[in-house]
Amino acid sequence: MAAKTTGSPKPPSKTEVVANVAQATGLSKKDVAAVLEAYAAEATKSLGKKGPGVFAALGLIKIEKKLVPAQKAQKGVPNPFKPGELMDRPAKPAYQKVKVRALKALKDAVK
Repeated sequence: MAAKTTGSPKPPSKTEVVANVAQATGLSKKDVAAVLEAYAAEATKSLGKKGPGVFAALGLIKIEKKLVPAQKAQKGVPNPFKPGELMDRPAKPAYQKVKVRALKALKDAVK
């Protein structure tokens, strides 16, 4: 069953993507799904604890892992919601942030 190709505003589901790639390449849907799962596992491994923290996906996007450092507690900070009032800001622990950037090929395709 071929996926709908109407100009609907909603993004394609995973099933539709698998069906479209299978139709374009002549492979079975099961083979395409296995390749996509392996690709997702490779991305997860690259962004994991032992990986380099960067994964470039097909030259379209780059996924990076960034460490956001811990913030100390602050006293007497101006309240942004009530001008003139001071508040205490609690400490925040360090955490990992995932950043996704579009690369040149994707930017050129969108133009």
